[in-house]
Amino acid sequence: MNPDHPHGGAHPHGGHPGGNGSKNAIRLVAWETTRRCNLSCIHCRAAAEDHAYDNELNTKAAFTLMDQIRETGRPIIILTGGEPLLREDIFDIAAYGTKIGLRMVMAPNGTLITADNARKMKESGIKRISISLDGSTEEGHDNFRGVKGAFKGALQGIEHAKSVGLEFQINTTITKTNLKEIPKILSLAESLGAVAHHIFLLVPTGRGKYIVDQEIDAREYEKTLNWFYDQRDKTPLQLKATCAPHYYRILRQRAKEEGKKVTFESHGLDAVTRGCLAGTGFCFISHTGEVQTCGFLDVLCGDITKNTFKEVWENSEVFNKLREFDNLDGKCGICEYRKVCGGCRARAFEATGDYLAEEPLCTYQPPAKKS
Repeated sequence: MNPDHPHGGAHPHGGHPGGNGSKNAIRLVAWETTRRCNLSCIHCRAAAEDHAYDNELNTKAAFTLMDQIRETGRPIIILTGGEPLLREDIFDIAAYGTKIGLRMVMAPNGTLITADNARKMKESGIKRISISLDGSTEEGHDNFRGVKGAFKGALQGIEHAKSVGLEFQINTTITKTNLKEIPKILSLAESLGAVAHHIFLLVPTGRGKYIVDQEIDAREYEKTLNWFYDQRDKTPLQLKATCAPHYYRILRQRAKEEGKKVTFESHGLDAVTRGCLAGTGFCFISHTGEVQTCGFLDVLCGDITKNTFKEVWENSEVFNKLREFDNLDGKCGICEYRKVCGGCRARAFEATGDYLAEEPLCTYQPPAKKS
C-alpha cells in the first residue's frame, strides 16, 4: 500500500515521539515489514505485488531490530509494507515493540482488517492505524488502488477498527486525478470518525514514475497547501501535510500575515517540527534491512544486517550531510525557511540525481544572500 506509511512531521500517528534529547534524536522509524501486497496501487513506491519476497527479515531479526532501535530512544515505529497484515508474525512483532517501550502503529490498506485481527492489533499495543482513501467514491479509490472492491474493503476495515476502539487516521496521496476531491475526502474522514487526515504530495518513485504526468505542479501545490492551512480551524481532525515540506513555510508566512506568532499553543505540533525529517528525525528500513532517509529516496544509507541500527543512525554519511542544512544547494541553500522546510530531498533526487539539490516543486524565491 505504499506510500501509505507516513514519513514526515512530528508524530503522524499521534502521541509524543520519543528521543534521547539530542539534536538528531530519532522520532519516527517506518519499517517495511514485507513488500508483499494484495493491492496494486498506481503510485506505489515499492511497486509491490502479491507474492512472497526473498530475504525478508524473520521474526528473530525483527525482535533484534526493535531492540536496536530502542537503544537510540523511544521513537514511533510504523509497521508498513507492502501490506503488514500479510506477515503472520506481525502481532508478535507489535507486542514485542510495545513490551520494550516503543510506540507501535501500523499502516494497513484496510482491506484485510477483520474483527479478529482488529482485536489482535489492539491487544498487541498498536496505538493507531492509518488507512488510505484516495477518492471519496468507490470508483475513484478503486482506480487508484488497482483493485475493484478496495474502497468497500477499506471502509469495512475501518468499521472493524472502530468496533475495538482502535484509533485511525485517513491518508490521501494527492494527484491531478483527485485534487478536486480532497475537500470531499476530508469530509468523509470526519464522518467516519477518523482522528486525523494526512495529505501526501506524490513523489514520483516506483510505480509513481509512470504517473508523473499526474503530479500537481508547483502552483497547484502552493494553492493546495494554503487551502489545507485554512482548514485548521474548520475541522476537529488533526491535519498533517506529508511529503509537502513547503507547508511549514506557508504556515509561518500565513501566521505572519495574521499577526500571529507560531507557537505550540497557537499551531500545535506543526510549530515544533520541520517539513522534511528524512535522515534527521526519521528513517525508513526496507523489508531486507536496508536503511534509507525515507521510502522515496532510493539512496542506501546503511544495512542493519551488517551494522547495528544505532551505528547506521549515528554514522551514515547521507544522514550526516542532511543534518547540516547549509549543505542544501540552489535556492533551498539560501532560503530563510530551510530549517523548517528543507524541501523534499526525494523529489530533488528524482529530478536531478542529487538529493541536496533544490526542491523542484516550489514557487517561493528566497531573497538573495547578502555578500
